[in-house]
Amino acid sequence: MKAGERHWMLAPETGGPFLLLVMAVLGFVLANSPLRFIHEWLDVPLGQVCSAAGCFSLPSAAELVTIGPMTLFFLVITLELKKELVTGHLSSVRRCLLPCLSALGGVAVPAGLYALLAAPDPALRQGWAIPVATDAAFTLPVMLALGQHVSEGGRVWLMALAIFDDVLGILILAVFYGGTLHVLPLLGAAAVTGLMACAGWRKVENLWFYGLSGCLLWFCLLEGGLHPTLAGVVLGLCLPTVGRGDRSPLERAERGLSPWVTWLVLPLFGFVSVGIPLLDVPAETLSLRLVCAVAVGLVCGKTVGIFGVTWCAIKCRLASLPAHTSWSMLFGLCLLCGVGFTVSLFMASLAFPAFMLCVSSKTGILAGSLIAALSGWLWLRFVARRV
Repeated sequence: MKAGERHWMLAPETGGPFLLLVMAVLGFVLANSPLRFIHEWLDVPLGQVCSAAGCFSLPSAAELVTIGPMTLFFLVITLELKKELVTGHLSSVRRCLLPCLSALGGVAVPAGLYALLAAPDPALRQGWAIPVATDAAFTLPVMLALGQHVSEGGRVWLMALAIFDDVLGILILAVFYGGTLHVLPLLGAAAVTGLMACAGWRKVENLWFYGLSGCLLWFCLLEGGLHPTLAGVVLGLCLPTVGRGDRSPLERAERGLSPWVTWLVLPLFGFVSVGIPLLDVPAETLSLRLVCAVAVGLVCGKTVGIFGVTWCAIKCRLASLPAHTSWSMLFGLCLLCGVGFTVSLFMASLAFPAFMLCVSSKTGILAGSLIAALSGWLWLRFVARRV
């Protein structure tokens, strides 16, 4: 290895997803071994807090991971999107339009296909959002492994689509998977959002101000009934992209948070979320309809939705094919979009509190993501051709 070069396992774009995969496999193995008590301990509520208003249970360590550190993941995703929109590959309307429309198709069709397959069982309908997400953390390493078999234009399109996809998923979480709405905390959230937006417009550069305001917004959303991870999106949109120094507040926040998200937050989430005790669950107790609805939504719904909307947009001259990207290559990239690991697992844990339904949905996610990754890689490696 040459001086100044990093080993691939230390590079965030490859080493981070590798660590996430290792921790997810470790979580699955432990959940199906005599050490399963680790996951059982993580699912135990941390205790009770009593006050004059009454007593309430604290969430478990596993629940804290999904509503706490994962907010930082969504913040980093939003920062990446905003940077691309302002100064990157998506800084023009024409460049931004195609991945945005593609992402909309990749949300609508999988959700509709899942709803169609799950319609006979009313208990499954709330999981319609599980197959709508594309996992940027896993699609990037697959593309890097393909090397010259994927064009630079195709890489940019897919990563932009994945970021738009994640933001749409966060909005779905906030609107459809929150609790009962409470007016006063939501008014407080609106006030904090307005304050941060005003500070961003005035180019305030103090990250402590934005951090403390973001924490306050997180608590207001939690108490107001919206999912608190939405605070990460709001904070990311409010951070200024222009600063007086060498780096803007947005760049400083992304540089400071990305390593924590890559090397700690996502691996921890993968360990907690994939702890599925399949060996202890009789096969007949799994909901086969739910497993199939999620897997088909990811593999078929994402591919058909993204490719179909992209084809329509290009044929209607709303946009053009990414540079040096053939229709065959675009189809392979659409197959890769069925990898819905991180955000899909996140949605599954919220949509199905019941144990068996949660296990069934996560089984569908693992199966669908694996099929999508393998089929996309094989298509791009052996079928697709560059322009």
